[in-house]
Amino acid sequence: MNNSKLPDAARDVSSISVLRLPCEFAGSSYDGETGPSFSDLRQSILTNGGIIHPIIVNKDAAGQLVVIEGNTRTLIYREFDRLRQKGTWDTIPALLYENMGAETIESIRLQAHLVGARPWDPYSKAKYLDYLRNIQHLTFAQIIDFCGGNRREVENYIQAYQDMEGYYRPLLDSDQDFDHTRFSAFVELQAGRITDALLSHDYTKADFAKWVHDRRLHPLNTVRHIPRILQNARSHEVFLKEGAQEAMRVLDVPSVGVPLAEATLEQLARALCRRITSLEYGDMLRLRGETGSEEKDVLFDAKDAIVGLCEDIASSSNT
Repeated sequence: MNNSKLPDAARDVSSISVLRLPCEFAGSSYDGETGPSFSDLRQSILTNGGIIHPIIVNKDAAGQLVVIEGNTRTLIYREFDRLRQKGTWDTIPALLYENMGAETIESIRLQAHLVGARPWDPYSKAKYLDYLRNIQHLTFAQIIDFCGGNRREVENYIQAYQDMEGYYRPLLDSDQDFDHTRFSAFVELQAGRITDALLSHDYTKADFAKWVHDRRLHPLNTVRHIPRILQNARSHEVFLKEGAQEAMRVLDVPSVGVPLAEATLEQLARALCRRITSLEYGDMLRLRGETGSEEKDVLFDAKDAIVGLCEDIASSSNT
């Protein structure tokens, strides 16, 4: 993001009383510091006796202080102060700005998390994009100006977030069971060929979410193989009983006796995938260390050819 969007104030770090700081989105993942890493952050602050990077605070026209970036760290300071932990916890280092507009505030948040040194995980990014679009009512142009990308990517992230919240979360016994790492499955779901495959076999997004929850789709990159799995009667049956990984074994049975020159593109791609996934770690290190290797050059040529073809067929199917 272009730093020219940010105000020129707050060149110096101030110490601000934590009791003066009401936190927006307190305890939510918007701050980028909750979830599995929260306890690590808490322990790190306690061990080091404070934070390395100051929080960012805005002082509005009425004199009200609002934390723009650093809510979770502020709450940790408050907790330590309340518990009378050894150290100085009643004040927190902060960069103080005055009278920032909504656009500048969102710019700072997006710089800190979407394109900063400490980026959000994809689910948290999607959650915030949904907030910007559907709560703050920013246009797609504004969101893209802040964080880059393109409209289709932003739309897919927002829809994936809504699908995960609408279909996956209701399957859980409690919020503690929510696994944000499964978000990538719902991003893959946005591909037209995936949703078309579901509909053509009388499945819904609710069915898809249940497959994710039941780990039928594991590892998550098997989502992209749903059209092939459902199309084949045997792999379809195996998928419903044992999951996508076993279903792929049915599809990936190699054709015996097919000369390389006569193999179809699909057969060659499957064979290459099998060979790469079974590559020994030592062979990978050997390839990494080689320079001027014909084998390595051919692999990169294959990558360029495959990426180019995938871009061509993807663009033609999405126009």
